[in-house]
Parts: sequence; structure tokens; C-alpha cells
Amino acid sequence: METTARPTLDIQQITADILETIDKEREREIISRRFGLQGRKETLEEIGKVLGITRERVRQVEKQALQRLQDLEHEHIETVRDFFTTTLEQLGRIVPLHEVSKHAGTEESAHVNFLAHLVSEVSVITENDHFHHTLALSSHHDHKTAKSLHDELVKTVKKFKEPITLDDIHEAFDKKLDHHHLHGLARSSKHLATLDDKWGLVSWPQVNPKSIRDKIYIILQRQNEPMHFNEIADKIKNSDFRRKDVTTQAIHNELIKDKRFVLVGRGIYALDEWGFSKGTVADVIEGILKEESPLHRDEIIKRVLKQRHVKPTTIILNLQGKEQFKRVAKATYALSE
Repeated sequence: METTARPTLDIQQITADILETIDKEREREIISRRFGLQGRKETLEEIGKVLGITRERVRQVEKQALQRLQDLEHEHIETVRDFFTTTLEQLGRIVPLHEVSKHAGTEESAHVNFLAHLVSEVSVITENDHFHHTLALSSHHDHKTAKSLHDELVKTVKKFKEPITLDDIHEAFDKKLDHHHLHGLARSSKHLATLDDKWGLVSWPQVNPKSIRDKIYIILQRQNEPMHFNEIADKIKNSDFRRKDVTTQAIHNELIKDKRFVLVGRGIYALDEWGFSKGTVADVIEGILKEESPLHRDEIIKRVLKQRHVKPTTIILNLQGKEQFKRVAKATYALSE
């Protein structure tokens, strides 16, 4: 299968060359500080204090310098324009800045952001309450259209009330965006999160687990069978969760506290929603005999083993040693009066 070549360019060198076209050293310094090209991005007020000018003067100088750079006829500008138009089209037309930087093979997102401001083909959406720092093709998005589509997308996801696939979202989304474009918009949103190919609101623990309990729940759901707490701990530590540096003891403590988890064997836990009843082995036997009694020992063992990961001898010892059970025939038991 034919693959599209990834555009490459020396981001740092191009940035340095373009900055050199600014004659005045103060202007170069203001641009560098405002975009964080030498380190931390600085505010207008911080730069003003360093240079001994007002924040408004810093803003004016920045605006004027950027305008001149945008009008610049420089050998690198066309290269930068081609890079952004090709990359954004490949990634989804609207995507987080860090993805564009990664695609360029650099960790210098500040430099990529600076270059994006120099070409009219790119709309730069600075980080806000709704978007991550995002770049979009101007032919598809300005700030207003991006916000409108974003709000419709979040509204569509919210209606499902549970995590869904991107295909489901695409089918329900009444705006005419192709699958590729919709995916880019979803990745740019601060209100949406994804896990295991399912999308949902960032407040939903199924796609954005924050607590240890939620992470345990997702691990058990993925496994779809009871697990020992040590195994759960290993799965969390090797997961793609954001924070996974938790101790085995902490995981065990949360398993004990949360009603969603049922102890079904020595250190082995299952999800309550799978139909496992809570309590001891004796409690499980009692529940079985309340539904049907008397029952042969082998049938009791068979039914208990569906609920608990224990040895058959443990079940027999409970039948023989607990007062609430009585033998009514050979190897046949019922509840005591």
C-alpha cells in the first residue's frame, strides 16, 4: 500500500533564520519571549518589566513585528506553508499543536506555534476552556466556525450518555464532516476523552479514569473475568492511563471499599455487575439453597463455583461445619429450620 511521505523541515533553523530578518534587537527579543522560543512563554507584563516599557507597548511591538513577518518574502515561508497545509490535511484539518509538532519530528512546539502564526493558511486557536492549543486549516475553520462545530460535537456525544465509537458519533453528527475531519475535531476538544477506541465526555470515568477505583473498574472490564489484585496492579502499572504509579496495597484497599467489586476467591475480585453475589462462601450456599432446596452436594459445588474461585473442599467444609445447613439425605443438603 502506498504511504504519504511525511513532510520534514528543520524547525529550529527555519525559526532562527526568520527571526534574523527582524532588524531591531528589541523586536526579536519580544517575539522570542512572547512565543517562548528560548524557554518559558512570557506575558506582556513580564516582558514590559524586563525591558522597561508598558505592557501595551509590548503588545504593539509584537503585533507590528508579526505583521512584517507575515508579509515577508522569504525562502522559508513557502516551505512552512507547504508543511502546514500538508500536515493538517493528513492529521484531520484541525488538530492539537502537539500532534503537529510530533508529526514534524520535534518537541519544539513553541517554534511550530510561532511559524503557524506566519502563514494565512493556518488558524491558531490558543488554549482555552474548550480547546487544547490547536491548529486548523483556515479554509475549513476560523475561531467562530471551530467553536460552533465543537459545541455541536460535544452536544452529540452527551446525548449518548455512555462512551461510544467514533463511527457512532459520525453517524449521529448532523454536520457534514468526514470521519477524518471529525476525529481531528474530537482530539482538539478539552471536553472529550477517548479510551479503548471509545469516546465520551472528559467527566466520564469510563474514558477518563482519575481515581484508583475507576482504573480498577476499567481493567476488570477489559479482562472480562475475575482477577487477583496483584494482577490488577500490574495491569494498571503497564496501562496507558495518565497516572499509574499506584501501590498494590492501595489497589487492594480500594477493592475492599468499593461496592462495584466482589471478592470471589483469595485475593480474587470480580465486578458486581457480572452477577456475583456478595458475602462468604456460606452466604453463597445459603442463597442457593433459598432458591432451591434440598440439593445434592455436587450440584451445590457446581453452583458455588460459578460465584466463587475456591476449592471444592472449602464448599464441603462449609456445608458440614455451618449450623445453617443440614444433611437431609446422602450427600444432600438443605437449610436448617
